[in-house]
Amino acid sequence: MLMHVINMEHDVFKANDKIAEKNRKKLDKYQVFSVNVMGAIGSGKTTLIEEAIKQLKEKYKITVIAGDVIAEMDSSRFRKLGVPTIPVNTGKECHLDAKLVEKALNEVDLENTDLLFIENVGNLICPVDFKLGEHLRVVIVSVTEGDDIILKHPMIFKTAELAIINKVDIAHAVDVNAEKMREDILSLNPDVPVILTSKHDWESLETWIGFIELGLKKNAQ
Repeated sequence: MLMHVINMEHDVFKANDKIAEKNRKKLDKYQVFSVNVMGAIGSGKTTLIEEAIKQLKEKYKITVIAGDVIAEMDSSRFRKLGVPTIPVNTGKECHLDAKLVEKALNEVDLENTDLLFIENVGNLICPVDFKLGEHLRVVIVSVTEGDDIILKHPMIFKTAELAIINKVDIAHAVDVNAEKMREDILSLNPDVPVILTSKHDWESLETWIGFIELGLKKNAQ
């Protein structure tokens, strides 16, 4: 019985990877740079995406796929910034998968999109095994989650291509060591870039936004 379950999981992941590859090829065809933003509820995913949109929307055409169990909650925030937004309601599912993104891409004007943000469902476990076809996998964690949160959820950091420790301006208030969090991430994934951010610290936001823009430029080459 256990082997049957394992085989079923393998088949699910394999099928998902095939669709993710198809999504990636579609995005590459239109030279759309896509960013999968993962993190727990309250980590600041939506805020950091909003800040990037504000700074980049005059230079690049941006679209957002907003995934959530109740998708309209965050998508309305992105629409207020004047960018096309496709809400994806996952219902009982705790993550986006490649099939859901494939369907959402049919609603995206890819010819008029340079940058696609995909906001994943808020948790640090479910999104790990499901590639979406993205070019960049970002995981955001907040100091409010405690400085042991990384080692409790190692797999998402092992697969991340950019890690962000957010809300560092209040680390002292919640008795958390942001540097320990950085060290924990690097112990799991020594090569991943780690950025410490706060919405009140423009320099840190510039670093986040600059990382996105670097990816856009590389993708256009």
